[in-house]
Amino acid sequence: MPWRTALLACCLAVLAGCVTPGGQGRNTPAPVGASAGDDAEDITGAVVQLQGYRDDGLDELADGTHRLAVVDLARDAAASYFSADEIGRLKRSGKKVLAYFEIGSLEWFRPDYPALRDRHPDLFLDEWTEWPGEYFVKYWQERWWQEAVRPRVDRALAAGFDGVYLDSVVAYEEIAPERVPGLSTEELGARMVALIRRISAYAKRVDPGFWVFPQNAPELRRHPGYLAAVDGIGMEELFYRATDLPCDLDYCAPNLAGARALRRAGKVVVAIDYANRPENIADACRRYREEGFAGYVTVRDLDVVSPPCP
Repeated sequence: MPWRTALLACCLAVLAGCVTPGGQGRNTPAPVGASAGDDAEDITGAVVQLQGYRDDGLDELADGTHRLAVVDLARDAAASYFSADEIGRLKRSGKKVLAYFEIGSLEWFRPDYPALRDRHPDLFLDEWTEWPGEYFVKYWQERWWQEAVRPRVDRALAAGFDGVYLDSVVAYEEIAPERVPGLSTEELGARMVALIRRISAYAKRVDPGFWVFPQNAPELRRHPGYLAAVDGIGMEELFYRATDLPCDLDYCAPNLAGARALRRAGKVVVAIDYANRPENIADACRRYREEGFAGYVTVRDLDVVSPPCP
């Protein structure tokens, strides 16, 4: 989850008073559950930028040829939200645009953190040790939906985003067991799927074509209702870990198998790998084409618009 490092760096720059400078596979799978829309099969590449927007805007992204763009709800990862006009211009460049936010944790630099922490301290669980200042939450609580998740979905809908890109889904298996006595990992997974399903149902009542993309945790597809709720999935480090390291750890093969299963189910798979070496970039792009993934090879900080795969 290097994305949190990127957002934290951006927020620290803001607090310091700085301004951040601005293939489709051979076989078409049969769709299962929610459809990603008539143009889903045209999504063969993606771009993800969470900070460092040129001139604090989206023009650089609009100039690119990527067919799918993932951006934060806010240009500063805080309260300077992208407007409907800005998102509209990006969409008119021929892209589907997804709003990034987290649903299983909350970072200290988000604008609603102080009030939530003050009013509902019991919602917060342990700190994510890899990401100081970010805390797991009781994402199954109604208060979390009402005061954190639903407002983000509402903002994405109002700004005209084509969908949402949901991070920290893996919270279900990262929360310290002693903080949730009596709840198994299986039950926590089921509760995460329930939240994803709720987001999907809520948004699609307003916009039936609204896309829902969880990030990582493809194993959740085995829970009832998951496939029907999602239109795609984002997968980090399927082939290269940050940076230029072949993905050969224990989780790599199961993640790839899960991504393939979702692709066979007709879902868009956005694969994000971290590499700088030309030979590794070329290899990742080749594998995207073979798998039918919408791939993107970029830098860990997600602060640049990297070239699309050829």
